[in-house]
Amino acid sequence: MTNSTATAVLEMANLPASITQAQTLPQLLALRVSETPEGEAYRSFDESRQQWSSLSWKQTAERVLQWCKALAAQQLPAGARVAILLPNGLDAMTIDQASLRCALVPVPLHAIDNAGSVAYILADSGASLLLVADAKAWQKICATGQSLPELKAVILAPQGKAAQEGYDPRSLVDENALPEVQALQQIPLLPLPQWLAKGREQNRPLPAPPAEEDLAGIVYTSGTTGKPKGVMLTHRNVVSDLHAVMQRVQAFPSDVFLSFLPLSHTFERTTGYYLAVACGSCVAYARSVAQIAEDMKTVKPTVLISVPRIYERVNAKIVETLAKSPFKHQLFNAAVAVGWKRFCQAQGIKPEAGAAETDTNSGGWMQHLPWWLLQILVAKPLLAQFGGRLRAAVSGGAPLSAANARVFLGLGLPLIQGYGMTETAPVVAANALDDNHPATVGRALPTAELRIGEDRELQIRGPMVMRGYWNRPEDTAKTFTADGWLKTGDQAVMEDGRVRIQGRIKEIIVTSTGEKVPPNDVEQAIMADPLFEQVLILGEDRPFIACIAVVNTTEWQALAQGLGLDASDPTSLNHSAAEREALARIEKQTRSFARYAVPRAVHLVQEPWTIDNSLMTPTLKLKRKNLMAYYEQDIETMYGKPVDRWKNSVVV
Repeated sequence: MTNSTATAVLEMANLPASITQAQTLPQLLALRVSETPEGEAYRSFDESRQQWSSLSWKQTAERVLQWCKALAAQQLPAGARVAILLPNGLDAMTIDQASLRCALVPVPLHAIDNAGSVAYILADSGASLLLVADAKAWQKICATGQSLPELKAVILAPQGKAAQEGYDPRSLVDENALPEVQALQQIPLLPLPQWLAKGREQNRPLPAPPAEEDLAGIVYTSGTTGKPKGVMLTHRNVVSDLHAVMQRVQAFPSDVFLSFLPLSHTFERTTGYYLAVACGSCVAYARSVAQIAEDMKTVKPTVLISVPRIYERVNAKIVETLAKSPFKHQLFNAAVAVGWKRFCQAQGIKPEAGAAETDTNSGGWMQHLPWWLLQILVAKPLLAQFGGRLRAAVSGGAPLSAANARVFLGLGLPLIQGYGMTETAPVVAANALDDNHPATVGRALPTAELRIGEDRELQIRGPMVMRGYWNRPEDTAKTFTADGWLKTGDQAVMEDGRVRIQGRIKEIIVTSTGEKVPPNDVEQAIMADPLFEQVLILGEDRPFIACIAVVNTTEWQALAQGLGLDASDPTSLNHSAAEREALARIEKQTRSFARYAVPRAVHLVQEPWTIDNSLMTPTLKLKRKNLMAYYEQDIETMYGKPVDRWKNSVVV
């Protein structure tokens, strides 16, 4: 395909000469189509045919153009917001690219967020158009009664089997609903095929493409401490960050990304989506989170963009399996120990600096086995679970525990971490495959300036820093220093050019004795034990650290049986024997921490913390204030117990 043909497909002119000179995201896509028109761009699972199918870059551009025509038929003004409540997949990608090309502003929403939060974002952003995958999801939004005066139409784009079954938009109208709900139900509802057909019929010319200072998205933060804020990211913010990332972590047309993180997460948008466009790599959309393990074996990705929780689950499953065989457990520990030493030698770092060590003799005599044998017996079978072709596994969005880093790096998974924020589009620092220090988030990207400010706060300046918060000038002003640096809210230190994050300033727990404890580090360490699914550390203005932990159902049943307790009886969780065992496990997992950081009391629960019960954000971060309020009485009970000064824990 010639360059002129590519510009005709996307109705764009005056393109830069190369990808590295692109200034906007539509330019990036047009240049990609020009350079590798027949290359594989996207791969998804076709439910009707029960097989994977692919789109080339040329086919992708033609699909985007069709959706652009439908947007043009809406006659929305430049800068109008298009809300996208769709799961990862071709439709989410296409409406995003079409919106960008038409100089509209995508507002990505989390597909599993609760209706109240979605309705708030629709109102706050003043969205003119909403694309939603599930008619029931729109019904739930209507049920909130939230006024949405700017919303002109809702496009229903059901996914998978629902797309084949069809639906009648009129069935969503409830004549007995409250007036404010009826007002929402009167907003025009269009099935996706009908909306696209209208665009083809009208065939309006596309509006002018955006400039680099125009908005490329309003991405809402998770809202761990209050209502979510809309981060305004320009094309310059995103594209400049992409160019910087490409200098640290390379991707190629031969690469295959497996995508499963939500596109409402800036980490996925930039590194798992736009980066693939820039580099011409293929993005394969996982069928679901539950099917990731199977999809990895089928797709055989070469690049994996993930969050720590995925690696934690894999490791927990390994530990659970190995518990049944002491011999295999010892062999596994030996392979990790030997592989970790090899990794540290190759990276030129001290073993204890990169991650917490396990017991010195955990591998026993097997640590003396040759690496090639340990690799065959342990490492290769594990890597095969990831498809066997991974050359880069990126972890971001939250800290990766030292124990998990040690396991996966020791067994040869090419795992690197980075750091960023929604407000920085998002990456500002990252490790590289050949310069990888897992106890840090790597070095600053070429265009990012970093400094340590007051209270050891990491501060950022550079072209990737947001314009500000949507309609929140006061919040925007508070987020920047007087001399224009973005305040991250994270404490950090710089070591040999690398950044080591020490925790959120607002989340740092200060006990009544003056000790400061970063809760996330302790929580991650405790969750290395398969008994604990989720953990909340607390102790602000208290005499000692305590924790609330959600137990794994299978592990709890086994533990309860061993202690002679009835696992089905909720009161068994608070039995003194169960608490003693939990505290012993917690102490084992936190033995490398200062004594004041180790929890002395624990409250066990079985109810998981989820988005639906408002105890987790859509990006799976703890809503600490909500959790503290939810367990207020249990927390008071924990701290009301007498403390055994000799054992340094509460009396249980």
